[in-house]
Amino acid sequence: MRQARIGIAGVVVIAALWLAACSTPVNRAPVESRGTSAATAVSGPEAPAVAPAPMKPLPGAENAGKPGYYTVKAGDTLIRIGLDTGQSWKDIARWNQLGDPNLIEVGQVLRVVPPETAAASVAADQGVVTRPVTSTTIGPATAPAATHASAAPPPAPVAAPKPVTGAGDAGFIWPSSGALLAGFDEARNKGVDIGGKAGDPVLAAADGRVVYAGAGLRGYGNLVILKHDNTYLTAYAHNQKLLVKEDQNVHRGQKIAEMGSSDADRVKLHFEIRREGKPVDPARYLPAR
Repeated sequence: MRQARIGIAGVVVIAALWLAACSTPVNRAPVESRGTSAATAVSGPEAPAVAPAPMKPLPGAENAGKPGYYTVKAGDTLIRIGLDTGQSWKDIARWNQLGDPNLIEVGQVLRVVPPETAAASVAADQGVVTRPVTSTTIGPATAPAATHASAAPPPAPVAAPKPVTGAGDAGFIWPSSGALLAGFDEARNKGVDIGGKAGDPVLAAADGRVVYAGAGLRGYGNLVILKHDNTYLTAYAHNQKLLVKEDQNVHRGQKIAEMGSSDADRVKLHFEIRREGKPVDPARYLPAR
């Protein structure tokens, strides 16, 4: 009887030892660091910092700082870039092969001169004599001065409309007959403000091509931008109605819009002249009243 009891007790002890052995982590797998995957497994304020993956270079980054290229800043749109560089936003989209012109990124570098102009500049730097570039816009391209003499006579100039150079050379006219409300101030007013009544005619200041007609530029309301040649743009803002479409050719004195107060505190025309994208004082280019 005693031997049976000992046998049962022994069995109980052996079973207990066996269960304890099974619950002890004798063969735990070692923790292995696998770079970012191991680090990201830890969470909370004590998690180690993880170096970000290398960013893919933005389109055109290799051209940053080069003449004829523009680096996109926060808040930029193609319309704004076109106005600031003296180009049509459609041309910029085409030159950079932008599938969606609304998708541009801060830091992206865009070509803002025609490819043939850039090629001509490189050729001139290398001493190669080239023919003047023919512009697709209204007015002739300004041919760069020759840096090397050529044995062959230069080609005969092609007749073209006179470029806009100022009021004295059949240039700009006043786009409205209203009173001057505010003059040019490079820091605060990039053009002049002209008063009037809603519906008053807004006239093209010179022959040109419509490169923008719409309300996509904040602070300008209903806006028309005309490109006159390779140098000059004019802008007509705050209109109540636009009477022209993009890519349409217009003549000096043609009614292109009706004065209004869109995105403004009163009825007025905000008029700008841009020389190679830079705002200039219209009073220097308009005839005296």
